[in-house]
Amino acid sequence: MGALLDLVQLRTFVAIAECGGFGRAASALRTSQPTVSQHVRSLERVVGRPLVERAGRLTRFTAAGEALLAEARRLLAAHDEAMCRLGAEPVPTLTVGAVEHAASPVLPDLLTVLMSALPGRDVVFRLDRSTVLAEATLRGTVDMALILGAVANVGGTEVGSLPLRWLAAPDWVPPAPGAPLPLVAFQEPCGLRQQAVGALERLGWIVRITTEAANLEGVLTAVRARLGVALMPTACGVPPGLEEVRQLPPQGTLGLRLLSRQGLDPAIEAYAGDTLRAFFAEVPPSRPFLTGLPGGDRQRRDQYKTSHPISNSN
Repeated sequence: MGALLDLVQLRTFVAIAECGGFGRAASALRTSQPTVSQHVRSLERVVGRPLVERAGRLTRFTAAGEALLAEARRLLAAHDEAMCRLGAEPVPTLTVGAVEHAASPVLPDLLTVLMSALPGRDVVFRLDRSTVLAEATLRGTVDMALILGAVANVGGTEVGSLPLRWLAAPDWVPPAPGAPLPLVAFQEPCGLRQQAVGALERLGWIVRITTEAANLEGVLTAVRARLGVALMPTACGVPPGLEEVRQLPPQGTLGLRLLSRQGLDPAIEAYAGDTLRAFFAEVPPSRPFLTGLPGGDRQRRDQYKTSHPISNSN
């Protein structure tokens, strides 16, 4: 007998297909992306052929990978059925997706609250963009998802809201009148990006997207690098290393909605919704701004902003 297929590695392989990539599979399995990659390489050594290939930023299965995926699902189903016949009942797992804006600053507390509210279940978090999580919930690969209300026509119930803030680096100053205003935004599709562009254009600005990012950290990194201003919902005030640009028009708040897959126990959905509403009602809306800049620089910027208000200057 030659090399054998490993069930753990096969579960990883199936997770890549169901979650839509290595990084998302790692989040769903609560492991690291290098571990996911290692599992795929091990399976490729067993099969003797490449299983995945790169297509730009995307990863897709080869013909051998598609064949292995079908076999993996059959093998795992047979294994799980056998374990049930032997009386080994697995701990029920509840996969909860959460948009990074809501979860990143309060994730440990949020995880603790949900685990306490749902005893006897293994709660697994998956962080991603709202559009991706909405699609995953529709497919049934995520049990519940906490997403931003900017995604249209997805249903769900509102469980909280986040204030929208214009954010920039501490030493960022608006462009001179007549010059394009640089904006950092998420890649399309993104309702928040459309809202930011619309608000600025209504003021007469010519908006130039200087940076597009696929995730929250990418947006924040670009803003900290002074590549532009960004409109962001924030759960706990202004992120470290940034400042709120108060001269731009307020955009109010953005709702957080809880979606559930078809067939989920309504009692779980209702209890999770009540728990999340109570949790976000107690999240502190703000905290001291972290600038790390000497007072002289702050005074210079304040004087500039006073003499160059961000308004309909075009």
